[in-house]
Amino acid sequence: MNPKAQRRAELILQVRSGQRTATDAAQALGISRQQYYQWEKRALSALLTALEDQPTGRPKSPTDPEKETLQRRVQQLEQQVQLYEEKEQLRQLLNQWAAREDLPPAKKNSK
Repeated sequence: MNPKAQRRAELILQVRSGQRTATDAAQALGISRQQYYQWEKRALSALLTALEDQPTGRPKSPTDPEKETLQRRVQQLEQQVQLYEEKEQLRQLLNQWAAREDLPPAKKNSK
């Protein structure tokens, strides 16, 4: 920890616990009382933020835009494959039906 920051924290805690006055702490830091109160507010806000509940487990790894793009593309291609498989099943069913009825077989589409 930075020695200056540690000294500031010590003085803020002493003022908050009643061991020093804000004026005395400001003088020790070489700042105005108004500046001291700004630092104190910032420090207490940071303390509260640091003590908030944090998500458990390992943090999420940074996202890779190229990987995400490829994953979306794979998903699109898998959907297309599924559609082609369903079309092929329908074509086979139509051919079976047509064979029973003596109709010409279903044509295979290029798309």
